[in-house]
Amino acid sequence: MQSDNALKFYIDGRWVMPSGADRMDVINPANEHPFMQIAIGTIEDADLAVQAAFEAFPTFSQTSKSERLELLRNVLRCYNDRYEDIAQAVSTELGAPLKFSREAQAWAGQIHLESTIEALEAFSFDEHNGSSMITWEPIGVCALITPWNWPLNQIVCKVAPALAAGCTVVLKPSELAPLSAMIFAEVLEEAGVPKGVFNLINGTGPVVGQYLAGHPRVDMVSFTGSTRAGIIVAKTAAETVKRVAQELGGKSANIVLADADLEDAVIKGVEACFSNSGQSCDAPTRLLVPAKRHAEALEIAKRAAAATRVGDPLSENTDMGPVISQQQFDKIQGLIGVGVEEGAILVAGGLGKPEGLDIGYYAKPTIFGGVTPEMTIAREEIFGPVLSIIPYDTEADAVGIANDSIYGLAAYVQGGNLERARAVARKLRAGAVYVNYAPWDTHAPFGGYKQSGNGREYSHWGIRDFMEVKGIVGWGA
Repeated sequence: MQSDNALKFYIDGRWVMPSGADRMDVINPANEHPFMQIAIGTIEDADLAVQAAFEAFPTFSQTSKSERLELLRNVLRCYNDRYEDIAQAVSTELGAPLKFSREAQAWAGQIHLESTIEALEAFSFDEHNGSSMITWEPIGVCALITPWNWPLNQIVCKVAPALAAGCTVVLKPSELAPLSAMIFAEVLEEAGVPKGVFNLINGTGPVVGQYLAGHPRVDMVSFTGSTRAGIIVAKTAAETVKRVAQELGGKSANIVLADADLEDAVIKGVEACFSNSGQSCDAPTRLLVPAKRHAEALEIAKRAAAATRVGDPLSENTDMGPVISQQQFDKIQGLIGVGVEEGAILVAGGLGKPEGLDIGYYAKPTIFGGVTPEMTIAREEIFGPVLSIIPYDTEADAVGIANDSIYGLAAYVQGGNLERARAVARKLRAGAVYVNYAPWDTHAPFGGYKQSGNGREYSHWGIRDFMEVKGIVGWGA
């Protein structure tokens, strides 16, 4: 699959050639072969994109709510027209099973558009407070830096609320998975987004991403990626005192309470960890089970891992495709090796590739048991299909282990007594807590505690993140 605009950037309402000659192959992780080339941007390209957004802001920021609603509805209509193209693109660039690309990856962009439209319909930009008027106004030019693991989810949950707020944007998607972002840019062009309101450039994080973060005409940076990179973005942005919203790493705990259905909780926990090849920042990668049922949990988990079908993303029978790159594969292998060295019980998977999958960045679905909280695999974000099962003695111990992390993006609680599960959920230091594998809710806020970031995305929470608050005192005088 290739895009006619693969070697171009979308700046100021048109597809333009980049200023430099650098090109990069984009690799299909299922077969390790390049399937397209993209241009790699420079700071000159970034300047042009920011200037276009800067010049478009005074007009677009003054558009009415109804005008922006009409625009977003057009974007949704055009997105739906390109839905299959988007799903195919994500499957190719990420190695995600095609069924998963259709039902989860492409769907995520669609549902964020729908949720943002619904939120904007109900959004009040003005409220009276005594004799003052409190008004919400767009923050300005926004640099959006997005990752490769959920490309449409992270692009749309930033772009849609930014446009809803009246901001103008420059998007820098991951260079590892750029095709779906280009198709999304074509969607916005088809939908009639005014020139300069949305701009897209490709490039590396250390060059283009960091330059955007420090650009004096960028008013806000919304970044999703690793905690390490997020720290660099925040430090760079601090020079110009701009707002920084970050959704960063995670090491989410999944507590199985003593009264939970152990079989159901463990099987679903394994499936949730391995979903998207384990490449989700909120994946439940630490499964906490009662110590008295630890051995039983390992047997259930072993069966669940054996039932996970790894293979060709285009096969309808595939549950899990490859990981994104050789670099990611090597990192996962290294941490699996550390888990073995530190004495964790290897329940399933392990080092190397699954049998018969020598080509492609395929990792074995791996489960460790007998993991203790101080082990590396219990503390570091692996970002692959690796689950650590940790036994606990009491409910208080489970909460303590869950909260003993530098991260706090998500947490999970499984229990037979709903009131008890709710009580545990309140004690967990995480931005999103899911009780009894509740379905994803794009109307709930999404974001992290601690080193998992700051700010909140999704629905009206996302719109507010892209706005400033102004108090006009004496409005009612």
